[in-house]
Amino acid sequence: MLNTVIFDMDGLLIDSEPLWEEAGKELLQRFNVQLTPQQYHSSTGLGTSTWIEHWFNHFNIDQAHAADAATSIVASAIQKIEARALPMPGVGYILGFFKQRGFKIGLASSSPMRLIDSVVRKLGIDAYIEAKASAEHLPYSKPHPQVFLDCAASLGSAPQQCICFEDSFNGMIAAKAARMKCVVVPAYAQQQDSRWAAADLKLSSLQNFNDLLLHSLG
Repeated sequence: MLNTVIFDMDGLLIDSEPLWEEAGKELLQRFNVQLTPQQYHSSTGLGTSTWIEHWFNHFNIDQAHAADAATSIVASAIQKIEARALPMPGVGYILGFFKQRGFKIGLASSSPMRLIDSVVRKLGIDAYIEAKASAEHLPYSKPHPQVFLDCAASLGSAPQQCICFEDSFNGMIAAKAARMKCVVVPAYAQQQDSRWAAADLKLSSLQNFNDLLLHSLG
């Protein structure tokens, strides 16, 4: 029986992906590399260290710079998100929906815990979130399922009791690998991507979720 919901954060609850993209592109420009929007979107959902390793390998940048680069991107992204990021449509609605139905509610992100805490405060949703999990210090971030499994364990839930809400392809893979139901809310430009067929449900907005769709998952 489904009784737990776990939300991704970046791009799902808060419109932070453009700011992460900005921070990442600014970093790579220091190494005379230009990242296209298509390239960036192929790597959304990855943890920062994994993201750095991926693109440094792709562009043959010395990995000796990786640790400093990751620190720089995180600091820049946090500053940008705290100053400029807005909540995604339907955040209050979806949290209230599950709270009213007695679901346990968690948040699982590839972002560092200090950014998770900052976003939870910024959105004013602390009263809803019963457990938070970050992949920052895990051996592998999404698409590995560990961050979702850690969040479920903190909530005292089995994977089969969980619904995950995601906006990225890597996050969807992680949720399915964790053996959880997955609802995806892709960015508008990616809505028609055939890869979302692996999800249990695709929405154009968090506001579109309802009891009928919840029943269809369970």
